[in-house]
This record gives sequence, C-alpha cells and structure tokens, in this order.
Amino acid sequence: MQVITSLLHLQPNCCDPNKNKLLRHRLICWCYKAMSSSSNSQPGAFTTLRETVTFKQEIKKSKFIAIAGHIPDQQFANSFLSRVKDPKATHNCWAYKVGDQYRSTDDGEPSGTAGKPIQAAIEASGLDRVMVVVIRHFGGILLGSGGLVRAYGRTAAECLKNAPSRFVKSKVPMGVEVPFELLGLVYHQLQCFKVEDINQDYETGTEGSTMVTFKVDFDQAESLKDALKSHCSRELEFY
Repeated sequence: MQVITSLLHLQPNCCDPNKNKLLRHRLICWCYKAMSSSSNSQPGAFTTLRETVTFKQEIKKSKFIAIAGHIPDQQFANSFLSRVKDPKATHNCWAYKVGDQYRSTDDGEPSGTAGKPIQAAIEASGLDRVMVVVIRHFGGILLGSGGLVRAYGRTAAECLKNAPSRFVKSKVPMGVEVPFELLGLVYHQLQCFKVEDINQDYETGTEGSTMVTFKVDFDQAESLKDALKSHCSRELEFY
C-alpha cells in the first residue's frame, strides 16, 4: 500500500499531461495487479492473540517469564522482542509463527532446548501471527536438556493456554476504474461490503473516470465484483 501511495504522487517527467496521466494509470494498475496476486497467494482467516499476555513460574530456583503477543508480520517480530526482552536476564529465548513462516532461537541455551519447545507450544495452541518470548533468570541449579525442554515448553504453553484471542479475516487490496457517473453506485456497494482504506485519485483514471482503491475481506472479493457488475450499467475494470 505504501508503494501505491508513492505512485499516486508520482509526477512523470513528460510535457504532455495526457501522457503523464496515462503513465500514472498504467503504473498503478500494474502495481495493484502485482499486490493482489501476492496477497491472494495465502488468503484466509486465523485466530491470534487479542492482547499481550504474561505467565511466570519458578523451576528449581530459576524464574521463567513468558510474554506473548500478536505480530502482524515477520518485520514486527524484532520490535516486539526489543520491547519485552530483559537485558539483565540470563536468556531471552523466543519463537514466532506468521502463516507458514516459523523462527525460533535458544539464546545461549543448549541447541534445541528452548526455541523449539516454545515453537511447539505455539503450534499446539492453534494461534497464528503470534510471538512468545520466554525470559529466564538462572537460579544456580542446572536443569539438564530434558528439564530445559519441559521448562520452556510448559511456560510458553501455560502463557497461551487461557490467553484472550480474536478471529481475523485476511484482507486483499483491490482497485477499480470507475466512470464519474457511477461513483455513487460503486460507493454504495463498497459500504455494503464494509471495505476499508478507500482511496480515490482523479489523476489516475482514464478520461472521464477515476481510480478507486480499497481493501476487502478475502472471502468477499469475488462477491463484491459480482455485485458491482450487476448494479453498474457499464463494464468496470478491476485490479
């Protein structure tokens, strides 16, 4: 969407305003087709955490603190980790799941004894777009590999066990070129389907039309297209 916004303000270096408008139109149409193709590769619905949750327990004098929260994408994981980790702790181990993408780290614990058990707890919870950080303050007693696996796995699992969750539908970006006289009909249908992030640009559409872009629930995209086609007297081009 940031790319689209940049293109909307693009001023092609051409002295002919009609050619400028056509170039802008072609660029944005191409970009929206690419974004829609990418967004539709893994559309769906998922359950994630509604808020950040914490669970604490002590095991053989070591304090384990799990902090779990929703992350919209992999890039957000770094900022979540920076926000919740404890620089004074012995270890800050973590794992996250975003769609079919997983990552985890043992942060100095023996390989496979921390990050993987946390990841297993996330998978078992059925949650998605979730990151769990388990902080350990060493208490002086070694737990052994098996003990660490159980400690990290159970701490993460208990943190997620009764955490408040929410159901989310993925949204896909769409664009439609609309003749001026049909704007009222189109906007009525967009409101009926409760689309989000509606933007309109008179500089982008071809002669006598404008480009309207928005986001719609992934499972409503085709129904919205059908509704627009049936209510409008002229053929619309979708992106």
